[in-house]
Amino acid sequence: VDSWPSIFSGLEIIANRVTFSHRDGGGSPSLLDLLVSLGRNHHATFALPDVQAELDYFPGAMVYISGRVLEHSVCPWLNGERLAIAHFMKDAVHDRVGVPRP
Repeated sequence: VDSWPSIFSGLEIIANRVTFSHRDGGGSPSLLDLLVSLGRNHHATFALPDVQAELDYFPGAMVYISGRVLEHSVCPWLNGERLAIAHFMKDAVHDRVGVPRP
């Protein structure tokens, strides 16, 4: 635990994949996830149906959300390569290593 270089307990790399509408299980509703959109020449959209919002999710975009609370998805995009890095915290990881939730 002393050498983990991030405040987040997990990272997921998503490459060229549509992300269907979902809520993230295992997290805490009081914690925020960081989603970073990377890639080249894509015109992706990040959808939040619970609040009736669609956000531009172009390369360089960053979104903080409570993924457990808000339903979210990334719709199909027109062209280019899409890479996203999802940073998140899971209560089970904190419990396993004996670290209190931030």
